Amino acid sequence: MNEMRLLREWDAEAPPLTDHARARARLRLYETMTAPATPVAVGRRPLLRIAVAGVATAAVATTVLVANDSSPHTRPVSATTVLRGAAAEERRLEKPIAARDDQFIYTKEIIKETPVGGGRTRTYVDENWNSVDGSKRSYVSELGHKQWVPVYGPGQGTWPPSKWSELKLMPTDPRKLAIDLRDMGGKPDYSKPMKTGDWPMVQYFLSGLLRTPVLPQGLRSAAYEALATVPGIKVVPGQKDADGRAGIGVRFVPAPGASRSPLLVFDAKTYRYLGMRDQRTAGGKTYEQWSYVAASGVVDKVMERPHGTP
Repeated sequence: MNEMRLLREWDAEAPPLTDHARARARLRLYETMTAPATPVAVGRRPLLRIAVAGVATAAVATTVLVANDSSPHTRPVSATTVLRGAAAEERRLEKPIAARDDQFIYTKEIIKETPVGGGRTRTYVDENWNSVDGSKRSYVSELGHKQWVPVYGPGQGTWPPSKWSELKLMPTDPRKLAIDLRDMGGKPDYSKPMKTGDWPMVQYFLSGLLRTPVLPQGLRSAAYEALATVPGIKVVPGQKDADGRAGIGVRFVPAPGASRSPLLVFDAKTYRYLGMRDQRTAGGKTYEQWSYVAASGVVDKVMERPHGTP
C-alpha cells in the first residue's frame, strides 16, 4: 500500500485540514495499519512515508531497567541513560547543515531482511531524493522499487515536515519540543504540564523526527532527550545492527493488542545510533528487517549525491 498516496487522495474534495487535524488523522491511520488483524508492509521511505516508529501505551509509568550485555557484573542501564547518551553523542558528532526549500534531501538506506522462520537474506540499497518543500518531483526507492513521487497539491505535506523553514521553528529545548508536539496546530502552552494521555502522540511525533535523516542543528539531540522522558520505554540487551556490530536496543512498549514496535539499536558503549530492527508482512509472509542510513545530505537535483558518498 502506498500510504502517502492514500493520504493525498483521502477526502481530496474537502477543505485542507489544519496541521494538528492532519497529524491526528495520520496517527489514527497508523494505529489502523498496525492493528494485528490487518498486517501491512512497513514503508521504508525516510521522508515521504508516514513515520512508523511505534506508540507506547500511556498506562506504563516507569522505565524498565536491564543489563546492557550478558556479563553478570554489568550495571543495569535504563532507556533514559541510552537516549541521553545518544543525545550527547549526536551533539559531539553533529555537523551544522542547512537546506533550501528548492533542494533535495538525499539518503542512502541499507535494508537487510530475512523471512521469519528461516530463509535467504536479501539486501536492498535504497537511494532517495526527496524534495524539501514538495514543489518538485521526488525520486524514491522502496525495497528496490523505484518511482517518481508527484509534487504536493494544496494543503498536502508530510510528518515530519520536510520544509527546512518549518523544521527550524521547532525548539531544541527537549521539554519545549515535547509540548510543541502536544499542542501542534495551536499556540504551545509551556505552563501546562504533560498528562499521561499526551505521551502516545508525542512519542509518535518524536520517533518520526528521529527517523528523518537530515535535521537542523540541535533538533535530533533534543528529540532523543525528549524521548528519554516518555514513560513506557525499555532497553533490550544483546542486539546487533545490520552489519553485525554489537548494540543495545530501545523499544517502545505498544498499547495492548497492538503489534510490536520497532527496535532502535545504539552502540553499547558510546550510545551512538546504529540503525533499526523491524518486521514487515507481505504476501502472507513476515520478514525481519535490519536497516540503517549509510549516507545522507542536501543536494541541488535528483541523481546528485553529496560529496564523498560511498
